[in-house]
Amino acid sequence: MRCGKIVCVGQNYREHIREMRSDEPAEPVLFLKPSTSLISDGEAILIPEGIGMVHHEVELALIIGKGGKGVSEKEALSHVSHVAVFNDVTARDVQTAARKAGLPWALAKGMDTFAPLGAQVPLGQVPDIHSLELELRVNGELRQKGNTAQMIFPPERLISYISRFMTLEPGDAIATGTPSGVGPLQPGDVVEAAVLGVGKLRNPVRTR
Repeated sequence: MRCGKIVCVGQNYREHIREMRSDEPAEPVLFLKPSTSLISDGEAILIPEGIGMVHHEVELALIIGKGGKGVSEKEALSHVSHVAVFNDVTARDVQTAARKAGLPWALAKGMDTFAPLGAQVPLGQVPDIHSLELELRVNGELRQKGNTAQMIFPPERLISYISRFMTLEPGDAIATGTPSGVGPLQPGDVVEAAVLGVGKLRNPVRTR
């Protein structure tokens, strides 16, 4: 599984911002994951030894079908061909240390297997993407529950903003942010992320 680039959006749900003790951003907060971090449904999330706490983050991913630069919000969704469930796996201790030092999050977010992506569903087959329920369970226990209606920056705004600075290409993925309830993953866990009306994503967790 490969795509050109994975553009991720941080701090796009207010309750998640509060739980992370952050300030609400005036513009979308962006970071990238490499295509080598991608895995699919059923594949294992591999946690390297010694990196500390690792967290789950369920998200809706937008898959770009038509590339573009400087896309308007009005035309934004015409550039999306599919959507999918995404889990923005994060080495939280590594990220926290980087934030305190004013350093990038690339290592915390971009490790191998830290971007589970579910089956891609055509946008036209999905209910209103502005009102989709997101859920995440670990070993059957509900950890996260939210709705895309709670996004600070909706999909159209994200696509338009990102495309001001980065040319979007077919196959690119945009991960739109996570609701509150992020929490730890341990080797032996099974994490199940879901976007109702889109699909489910199930991954075991192991030590690398």
